[in-house]
Amino acid sequence: MKAFILAAGAGTRLKPITDHTPKCLVPIQGVPLLAIWLQICRDAGIHQVLINLHAHVDAVRRFLETSDHGVDVCIAEEKSLLGSGGTLRANREFVAGEECFWVFYADVLNRADLRGMARLHRERKPVATLGVYEVPDPRRCGIVSIRADGTIERFVEKPRKPAGNLAFSGLMIGTPDLLNAIPEDIPADIGFHVLPRLSGRMVAFPIREYLIDIGTLENYQSAQQTWPGFSAS
Repeated sequence: MKAFILAAGAGTRLKPITDHTPKCLVPIQGVPLLAIWLQICRDAGIHQVLINLHAHVDAVRRFLETSDHGVDVCIAEEKSLLGSGGTLRANREFVAGEECFWVFYADVLNRADLRGMARLHRERKPVATLGVYEVPDPRRCGIVSIRADGTIERFVEKPRKPAGNLAFSGLMIGTPDLLNAIPEDIPADIGFHVLPRLSGRMVAFPIREYLIDIGTLENYQSAQQTWPGFSAS
């Protein structure tokens, strides 16, 4: 399987750290976030990655040139932001011929069981499999309602009145049918413009392992203390 790593956001919530450092290279316990992601990909059997970028592109290129990270990485530079869905649509040739592919939000630091998630996807064959987890403030997230068999019957991005606290984690397996559901209008956002269209055709995979969105300074600082690295199970 191939993977998209979505990293074009400006990282404004992480300023001043991201004034001169792209969000995907901020250090977690001294290790660039992208290096962690590439190890996650290797461990999950992913060997080809497309990462979209908008700011500090040269810094990411230099990082990728420093050593062999064990993953083939190509960069899709966005002069104008396409949105998370727009990026997938614009680069659909990257996954041409693939039955399914990963979509990762770069600021989601995690130790999720990706191989288990891939097994569920192969068994159920939905349009998309979404990693989901419980959150304290569902109004800030994409919230799912699920049936007893794990089918996602409703998806609402940042609901004013959440129906629950089970949120999309930013880890997803997609298919060509997912790509076909992306509108042509740019920017197109996965949470607002794509996933609500696919209700009843997606499956939830519960994530109980370590996962934190490091997109805010508070969470970023927390990750420095709580990230278990790759030695813990």
